Amino acid sequence: MSDTVIRADKLGKSFIIGHNKFEHSAILGEALIRRARSILRKGGDMFRGRAVIEGDELEEFWALRDVDFEIKRGELVSIIGRNGAGKTTLLKILSRILEPTMGRVEIDGRVASLLEVGTGFHPELTGRENVFLNGAILGMTRREVQSKFDQIVDFSGVEKFLDTPVKRYSVGMYARLAFAVAAHLETDILFVDEVLAVGDSEFQKRCLDRMSEVANAGRTVLFVSHNLAAVTALTRRGIVLKEGRLIFDGPVEAAVAQYSASLSKGKVGRDWGRGRHSAIVAADLLDAHGTPTDIYEPGTLFQLRVEIETTDTLGVAVEVQLRDANNLPVGYYSSGIFSGMTLPAKPGRQTCTFSLRPLFLASGSYSFDLGTVSIASIADHHVPNAITFRVAACNPGGGTIDFHQDYGEGVIALQLDGSMSIDSKPLAAG
Repeated sequence: MSDTVIRADKLGKSFIIGHNKFEHSAILGEALIRRARSILRKGGDMFRGRAVIEGDELEEFWALRDVDFEIKRGELVSIIGRNGAGKTTLLKILSRILEPTMGRVEIDGRVASLLEVGTGFHPELTGRENVFLNGAILGMTRREVQSKFDQIVDFSGVEKFLDTPVKRYSVGMYARLAFAVAAHLETDILFVDEVLAVGDSEFQKRCLDRMSEVANAGRTVLFVSHNLAAVTALTRRGIVLKEGRLIFDGPVEAAVAQYSASLSKGKVGRDWGRGRHSAIVAADLLDAHGTPTDIYEPGTLFQLRVEIETTDTLGVAVEVQLRDANNLPVGYYSSGIFSGMTLPAKPGRQTCTFSLRPLFLASGSYSFDLGTVSIASIADHHVPNAITFRVAACNPGGGTIDFHQDYGEGVIALQLDGSMSIDSKPLAAG
């Protein structure tokens, strides 16, 4: 038996979208001609059994193009990218909801898909009835559903409302029950799309634990999420899509870094707006020579240069927050709280240079949020991800190891001091 359970070859999907080119200033004759053409085209589409597209002019839009990959049995793979990158379209093709326009997909095994909250649920049926309905839609027999029923209900946490129509459920309750059904049925491959965007933190943790159990049992999981912390915690491989094309396929840490880099490159210029009393207009990370850089050497001082325009005679303090690739806060500094310093209380452009304590950051991508705060502790101007940088490798104890790659998860690499004693005894004869 081959270990490859999913194979995509030159996969592409296009849609026809319409645009209204009618302008109110157009003369009546042009408007009537365009309207007549639109009516004739729609009539032809209906006659041929094609989808009717609204609009005066049609455009072919490629949601996916030339996507190639293979996924092995038991792999946990995340698919990440911006909104509109083609992630959901890809899962719908793999789930056989959509037909590809070009290329082909080969799938070896039974598939369960959770692409939307409550997929396959009927609002008028109770939670109990929807468990059996959804199981049947996923290709399970009634006996198979019954054997897992207690586990599904216990995991979902909606036992008290099991005989209530699901139209009265909250979005979180929908998500709990829908995920519980998909995750506990005996399928070979599980597709999950943004389910963790709803539900509380306890439910999200249970979902992650359950998907890990599914993968450890030899089943395959494809996980789509914008929650980079969940992506990194659950999966070991990441596929990055951008404008319908696959731009990276490899270790999840590198995939997250590639995705974060694509976001920062998408920022044109540095027009961050203005606050009431101030505006951050430029910011850089500096190397040991005072030159702007996007690489940080672990264990060295953080040197930041920030330019701020003040427009009032009110002094403001500057705040700095360090975040990791998952947008989780790592450290915080305030010139007002920690150093008792504010900008001069006069209009002008101020250049501030910060020297922050060294950190042994593990390899990966990071960013600094910058902000100004008035004397009354009122936020004035905030710029998220004003400075982005990366750490190539981290070896706090010396040698050639990379803390993040060789020792798993973590943001700050700490070498632990310690010792080991050994008391050896000979083996007894016999």
